[in-house]
Amino acid sequence: MPLKPYPIQFVSIVIPVYNEEQSLPELLRRTEAACRQLKHDFEIVLVDDGSRDQSATLLQEAAEREGSPVVAVILNRNYGQHAAIMAGFAQCRGDVVITLDADLQNPPEEIPRLVAQAELGYDVVGTVRNNRQDSAFRRWPSKLINLAVQRSTGVAMSDYGCMLRAYRRTIIDAMLACTERSTFIPILANSFARHTTEVLVEHAEREHGDSKYSPMRLINLMFDLITCMTTTPLRLLSIVGFGMAGLGALFALMLIILRLMFGATWAGDGTFVLFAVLFVFTGGQFIGMGLLGEYLGRMYSDVRARPRFFIEKVLRSQPAVPAPAVTVDGLTSTHTDQVSP
Repeated sequence: MPLKPYPIQFVSIVIPVYNEEQSLPELLRRTEAACRQLKHDFEIVLVDDGSRDQSATLLQEAAEREGSPVVAVILNRNYGQHAAIMAGFAQCRGDVVITLDADLQNPPEEIPRLVAQAELGYDVVGTVRNNRQDSAFRRWPSKLINLAVQRSTGVAMSDYGCMLRAYRRTIIDAMLACTERSTFIPILANSFARHTTEVLVEHAEREHGDSKYSPMRLINLMFDLITCMTTTPLRLLSIVGFGMAGLGALFALMLIILRLMFGATWAGDGTFVLFAVLFVFTGGQFIGMGLLGEYLGRMYSDVRARPRFFIEKVLRSQPAVPAPAVTVDGLTSTHTDQVSP
């Protein structure tokens, strides 16, 4: 089915920021320069995700400049990258929304290309990192996760880990209407998208600071990916359980036959074999309990219905269209009254 061109009048750039004070000046300069190449009006929504350095102060100063396209969204604490992006979605007003990391590993100069692809009629425009500069510790798990996501969702995109992406307004509104607390934005967006595409983008080494994804954060992200997109692991758990039960029965039959044929001394009276069988079954039980606990924990979080984020204040040089605001000394500000649905 041919694509219908998508008219664009306003473009929003949403960037989550966490302890990036060294990268922010260059990020703002390059992002604004890239956006000025567009033939559309634009805004740059930067969300401070509870930074402990001077990032929030730099964002507020950027938003206070007269005629600045910067919108500073300050969260009261750290909620994580995807929650921060959702907070930016709640404040942006573009017909097309571009997400971008603040570490400058994905160049802002690619923004016009993504907007041009969105104008062709695509709901989601993903990107694939060319000559990725991350370590093997980051690349190989990412490949496995991408493969698992493709198999589970049926949407064949090559690089779900790259946050440089473009979304149509209808996709943004659909994501904002979702109430789950554990959200992986690229997968959630693709669940609503009809037409998707990918473009190849450059990938640079991180110049300042370290990656905010520690090993524990990567493990948490992996479980979010598994549990937010499908219930397949629960089905696999049942299949594995039946398989282990069948193998256990066959193994028990084999032990009986060997015991009758060779006597009790052939394997230390069977003590070590029994321990091995016990450890296998115990390990399987713990894996199953862990997966079940992940689902139950996420259901518990959804039942409590706590906000995904709490916005402490929003600063912009021009008032936002959908929300009322208070003007102080020429600066539009909305304070401590906005929470996620």
